[in-house]
Amino acid sequence: MAAIELHPSAPQADAAIIARLKTIPVALLSDQFRRNRGSRGLNPYHSPAPMVGTAVTIRTRGGDNLAILRAYDVARPGDVMVIDAEGDLGNALVGGIMSYAAAQQGLAGMVIDGAIRDVAEIRERTFPVYARGVTHRGPYKDGPGAINIPVTVGGMVVRPGDIIVGDQDGLLAFAPDEAEEAIQKAMKQHAAEENTMATIREGRWDRGFVDGLEARCNN
Repeated sequence: MAAIELHPSAPQADAAIIARLKTIPVALLSDQFRRNRGSRGLNPYHSPAPMVGTAVTIRTRGGDNLAILRAYDVARPGDVMVIDAEGDLGNALVGGIMSYAAAQQGLAGMVIDGAIRDVAEIRERTFPVYARGVTHRGPYKDGPGAINIPVTVGGMVVRPGDIIVGDQDGLLAFAPDEAEEAIQKAMKQHAAEENTMATIREGRWDRGFVDGLEARCNN
């Protein structure tokens, strides 16, 4: 029995969709999903840059990165490695070398519900790396693990082939067939927010809507 359970990668998201999503803040996209999706407790450690790509998911034992090393064999340019290590912070799963290798392979980023190390090095680069925490202690390489199965990172379920987006505000994942509607709604909200910003600059911001909100709360 193999130490790592390996399943084929899902089809990659359309390149045009990926390009459009890179121009939209995660907060705007999050609003289109009723504000109840997205990860909690995972933070960006790279120099600010947007992340959008197709999820290649990895589940591993806390502190063990054998499955991550195997995932380099199936990860494609444009993919995001999404690693479920159950939030364990005892040993770092990824550091400067592995994140650099992922960038050189053309991956779109790494999301790790676990620990990383070599943070100073990672922060100098724009290659996206999100993690739960930091430790200098290195990983084990014993397995077991699984690649391309549903995982949970920061309380967010991610399935192989999901689109995963990230910026300095956090992370969000959704199915490719949800992307177009989310983009359209996000752009409409963006236009409305730009109008609101204009009214603030001009000193004519109408906050009458607050009365309605407060009345609703008193019912």
